[in-house]
Amino acid sequence: MTVKVVTDSTSDIPAEVAQELGITVVPLYVHFGHETYQDGVDLSADEFYHRLVTEAELPKTSTPSSGMFTDIYEKLAAETDEIVSIHISTKLSATYNSALVGKGGMKVNCRVEVIDSLSATTGLGLLVIAAAKAALAGANLDEITAMVAQTVPMTHCFGMVDTLDYLYKGGRIGKAQALLGSMLNVKPLITIQDGEVYPVGRVRGRSKAIARLCELASKFHHIKEMAVAHATTPDELELLAERLAPLFPQGQIYKSRCGPTIGTYLGPGCLTIALIGEGD
Repeated sequence: MTVKVVTDSTSDIPAEVAQELGITVVPLYVHFGHETYQDGVDLSADEFYHRLVTEAELPKTSTPSSGMFTDIYEKLAAETDEIVSIHISTKLSATYNSALVGKGGMKVNCRVEVIDSLSATTGLGLLVIAAAKAALAGANLDEITAMVAQTVPMTHCFGMVDTLDYLYKGGRIGKAQALLGSMLNVKPLITIQDGEVYPVGRVRGRSKAIARLCELASKFHHIKEMAVAHATTPDELELLAERLAPLFPQGQIYKSRCGPTIGTYLGPGCLTIALIGEGD
């Protein structure tokens, strides 16, 4: 039986890709005051970003319950006896822990491996896509788990944000706190290392920031997968993908949008690049 692949909505995998590869995406929750929404289910990205900039109070996020994971695993167990569940870094969210407890609550005989990606957004997404492709090619759970473990250190995610305010107020700023207090129109550049947000630098203006992101990506070789994502600037997403195409001529660059959970912390105007490859 084919191994089933589970992730969470912070992976920002396009819905059509998840459907094509048979990936189950468990939604996190986004809270505007007393209103609660499931990320990507009953709150669209357009509505979310509109509310993010117009409402006085910033939204909060929360993890899926362990019971939700138990239910999903048990439902999938009717189709398989092996599941791999890959999630956002434990340093950024408690989703992994919830999945682990959910696994422990199962009452059916099915092997589940829960993996900390040490990443987020499309960095996590690329790991999940790689696992799903391996599953469809016939790899078993041990083979997929080993492949993911080898791929985690080769998975890199970095991007530009308009402001660090969302990361700071959301308590996810990590080492990027060093970039706080930047001047007007200076765009902070950040990355995820060892599961935590780190600073890369800052550049004046969006066009220079995009050029710098492409420069960062050019330092990697033997690229196996690549993805770009935006929050509210689809034209810049296309520009970014176009500039990156020569670095990855043999493959498809996935284009995605940062969903409500990731958008809560990166804010409108963010652009990200994720890739699986080797550094210099």
